[in-house]
Amino acid sequence: MQHQRTLWVAAAAASALMLAACGDKPQGMGGIKSDSAPSAGVGSSQYAAPGWKAGDANGWQQQLRARAQYGQNEYNRATAAQ
Repeated sequence: MQHQRTLWVAAAAASALMLAACGDKPQGMGGIKSDSAPSAGVGSSQYAAPGWKAGDANGWQQQLRARAQYGQNEYNRATAAQ
């Protein structure tokens, strides 16, 4: 009798734990969703690269390529430091 009661309590606790996991809220990235292209810019900003004009998609792509190659590529940065 005691063993059966312990089994029921354990089963109830396990089901409560499993059902509690179903109440998790979705964790999206949030932020602003925009229909405009990233190269459209946000107007005048202190963070814009000098000489870049809003709407210049080709310049935007070149800047991203240059940043990925020279600024954020750890393999290139490590060899330049030696």
